[in-house]
Amino acid sequence: MADRDRDWDFHLRTLSNIARDSNVANDPASDPNVLLSVRRLYELCKAENSEDLVARVYPQFNKIFQRSVSSLSQSRTSNGLLLLAILQFFIDFGEVVLHDADSSLKTFFRSCLSREFADPIVAEAVLEFLNTNQNKFLTSFPTLLPQFYPLLLKLIAWNGEKLEKPFLRIFPALISPGSFLPMFPSVIDFPILVVALERVERSSGSLVGNNIASIQKSKVPEMLLALMDEAYTGSTIGDGGGDSGTEASSTIDVADPLFLELLKDENDGLSERHWNSPGMTAVIQIAINTAQSDRLKQMLNVTPRILDVYFSVALQDVNNSLICALIPLLMSRNSTLLPDKAFSYKVRKRLLEFMLAAFQRSPDFIALLKKPIINRLGEAYDNPAKTELALKLCWAIGEHGGGGRSHKDAARELFESLELLLYENLLSSRLGLRQDSGDNSSGESFRKSSQSRLLCFVITAIAKLATYHRELLPRARVSLGKVARSRTSDARVWTRAHDYLGLLSDTGISLSILGPSKPASKEAHNPGTVNWSQGGTKMVAHIPFYILHEQGPPFHDFSFSDILPRR
Repeated sequence: MADRDRDWDFHLRTLSNIARDSNVANDPASDPNVLLSVRRLYELCKAENSEDLVARVYPQFNKIFQRSVSSLSQSRTSNGLLLLAILQFFIDFGEVVLHDADSSLKTFFRSCLSREFADPIVAEAVLEFLNTNQNKFLTSFPTLLPQFYPLLLKLIAWNGEKLEKPFLRIFPALISPGSFLPMFPSVIDFPILVVALERVERSSGSLVGNNIASIQKSKVPEMLLALMDEAYTGSTIGDGGGDSGTEASSTIDVADPLFLELLKDENDGLSERHWNSPGMTAVIQIAINTAQSDRLKQMLNVTPRILDVYFSVALQDVNNSLICALIPLLMSRNSTLLPDKAFSYKVRKRLLEFMLAAFQRSPDFIALLKKPIINRLGEAYDNPAKTELALKLCWAIGEHGGGGRSHKDAARELFESLELLLYENLLSSRLGLRQDSGDNSSGESFRKSSQSRLLCFVITAIAKLATYHRELLPRARVSLGKVARSRTSDARVWTRAHDYLGLLSDTGISLSILGPSKPASKEAHNPGTVNWSQGGTKMVAHIPFYILHEQGPPFHDFSFSDILPRR
């Protein structure tokens, strides 16, 4: 007890002496003893659980916190670790001393972390602090992390794979109803953010200790000019490489939306990523034409894994209205990714898988989103990425009946869009996919394969829609009949159309094979499906009984043992 009292008095006296020292008082972090004393006093308060000790320490901690924040712009020492230690005290004992930690946390993010996110020691300490207090953030400060998610994305973008695991543990806490949609483009544009941050560092010096918000206001024209100059002429502003920079600067908006959006620190809502802006074009050109930095290579690998967590949280915790609003954004970004082959493949695969999972969970999304879906079907010719999206949409439309039996008007409009796509392909000899291939035979083979694949998906969707919505059956027979008679170069296409015509002529079999995979109600079971909860005693598949002279299912329960041979 005596040793504890001496330890307590020593560290408390140390802080008091520092407060009177004018050289240290204006920059407390410059003296390493301050951090040691703060940590030790916090540990003693935690161990003793004494409100009296907490009340004695609080004025000193609060004074040091305020002075550290006010000295950030002039300080040459990192303040992050010191402020985090004091914030931990505020979070744990705020109720005792009536201190609202929310304002102190916001001050830390805006004043300190915005300057020191690029410091690897501070970045690691911040993630450890956030993970340690994650439950308190979710309950006491639920809007804080979603508000500052852009700043935390910059932190992981700059520090890379070494902080991936602690970042992924705190990442779900960044997702809220207000941040869910704006975060999506930020996550898939991680590599673009890395390139932008690297250009800021090259133009303005080290990111540690510099507030990018102020750089945005004073350096945007110079940074953007440097980006464009390097991308298109191979030189930089500092090289004095001719008049190209002067010419480019005349077309540059001082508040370029690329930098205002990418380098922000706080969530200000969903905004459009300007992929056609000069800045974005320059960034993409640099990413393509220059050697990738280690930091960029790391984020190309990390981004798909972060996207996995984002989509997992979306399917588990996010409400249907937000997921429905995300799908059009997802479809629009499917073909606008950083043009790195491995990266775009991994990200695009996850985008399409999530879209199909969302349709599987809520088939009525297809009816609600019929307009953007129809628009994407009309873009199936533009490039391979849009073609793949159109294929997945065709599958979803057929699998889920255009949103279900209750959405007949939407199903009809989707059916008409599929008809148009089918007739366009029948009348056209090529899909119009722009392939930069020098081998004409290879390009022709790819074109025919893509066209056949698309036709197979479209005619399957038409047949399945007609099975769901019987009023569409006459039109489906006409469409499939034209394909069956067309005798296209790929026998798989017209053969499939011919098979579907045969299936549609028998209601029971078509319903069993092409009908919905999920029953219309919880009580009902579709023909051709098995209720596996009763699989030990009953068989409810109807296909065998339709085949046997269409007599329908038996009036009694059928046991598996009655039809399966015994060993």
